[in-house]
Amino acid sequence: MAILEATRLAKRFGPVTAVHDVSITVAEGEVAALLGPNGAGKSTTLHMLLGLITPDAGTITLFGMELARHRVEALSRVNFAASYVDLPGPLLVQEVIDVFARFYAVRRPKERVAEMIELLELGPLRRRRLMDLSSGQRTRVQLAKALVNAPRLLVLDEPTANLDPDAGDRIRGLLSRVARDSGAAMLITSHNMREVERMCDRIHFLAEGRVVAAGSAAELAGHYGAEDLEGVFLKVARG
Repeated sequence: MAILEATRLAKRFGPVTAVHDVSITVAEGEVAALLGPNGAGKSTTLHMLLGLITPDAGTITLFGMELARHRVEALSRVNFAASYVDLPGPLLVQEVIDVFARFYAVRRPKERVAEMIELLELGPLRRRRLMDLSSGQRTRVQLAKALVNAPRLLVLDEPTANLDPDAGDRIRGLLSRVARDSGAAMLITSHNMREVERMCDRIHFLAEGRVVAAGSAAELAGHYGAEDLEGVFLKVARG
């Protein structure tokens, strides 16, 4: 079953067309990636999929519902995390997660917040202000916030940014288990090619606002005659 279907999306900013005719499908339980060099159109595409900006052309369907017509219902089952998004710095860690639990009308929010604190190993930080945390610690809070409503579609922009290798490995394992055990779909952007190879079932490469290739890491490496996904990225980035 398709959780996300984006068909022939386009977005222009004045004379610049940032996204051209982009189509992406993410199935239930699938972990997909959206990759490409800086300026390829990844952020613009994500912002359209999250309902933050409106496409100039094309359609977005979430859970069988057209986003333009069922915005609130569809987005209530989605969540997002990115290291560049600021959360309220003066709030305590547990307060930040609680705010989003209540925003999403999560049942038994106190219990769910406690679950997220345990899941992301935030217990020692729960009474600390977000503004006093390291960048890696804030990344873990972002992920707790993103999982608090048990989303059916989780969109992650650089999910392990700022994490040390040990913490990054644990988070990758956690996210893979969430997708496998819950059947949730995930769409990830990352510049960590080993991370994408490990986590993702299907990869979409963007260049100059277009999807230029899609497939598994092995399929893409074979298509481009590359040793690994990093080699594919370099070939796509260099045209």
